[in-house]
Amino acid sequence: MKIREIAARLGLSNSTVHRAIHEHLHMKKVSARWVTKLLSAVQRQERVRCASEFLDLCGENPKTVIERLVTGDETMILYYDPQSKRESMEWRYKGEKPPRKAKVQQSTKKLMCTIFWDFQGILMVDFKERNRVVNGEYYASLLYKLRDKIKEKRRGKLSKGVLLLHDNAPVHTAGVSKDAVRQCGFTEVQHPPYSPDMAPSDYYLFPNLKRDLRGRKFSSDEELQAAVFSHFEDKKCDYFYKGLEMLIHKCQKCVSIYGDYIEK
Repeated sequence: MKIREIAARLGLSNSTVHRAIHEHLHMKKVSARWVTKLLSAVQRQERVRCASEFLDLCGENPKTVIERLVTGDETMILYYDPQSKRESMEWRYKGEKPPRKAKVQQSTKKLMCTIFWDFQGILMVDFKERNRVVNGEYYASLLYKLRDKIKEKRRGKLSKGVLLLHDNAPVHTAGVSKDAVRQCGFTEVQHPPYSPDMAPSDYYLFPNLKRDLRGRKFSSDEELQAAVFSHFEDKKCDYFYKGLEMLIHKCQKCVSIYGDYIEK
């Protein structure tokens, strides 16, 4: 209810109601937080279970687990994604007029990108061919390519045992995809459904990539692909290690708040 509605019902002034709400009840109006899904009790329990299992896996030496992790996911890269109002802020002297910009819409043209990475950097970037169906067979083919890339770029990593962390998208859980994981010799790390806040690509890699590309216009697939590769060129190992290390803290937080979504 609005303050004036409460005042009208109680026969009080707006200022009296405002003072009672803020100074005596210590309440404030907050906007709703958008989440992936309103989690059920069972889903929260599953999040706690998966987080606890990962923390147990890390034990007293999480560095060895992080060094074995390989994670990846798909995302859509837009030809043009306009900057937000906050991102378009500019420095101005006192008294100067603020800048003006025409309101623009996101482009409908986009490209699907799949990125696999580990603590040392990018292992593989794949851009889906247009009109190609995304199904279990497609994802399985990417996993076989990933195995070859690991063999080429990370000597000895396969023999140590790769821990594959990906979400529960249908193409990831398809039978042919599960067979490919086994054929590649990967061990899957359990990931709870509806949990982008516990997926390193979703909470770290993709947001940073899209923030860098936002406000730039691309005219071809080749130009967009080059911009994606360029974004990662100057990133050091510490950058990628940080993204994976954050997963430990997120799992601890998930357990402490009983499986609810982790605030940013």
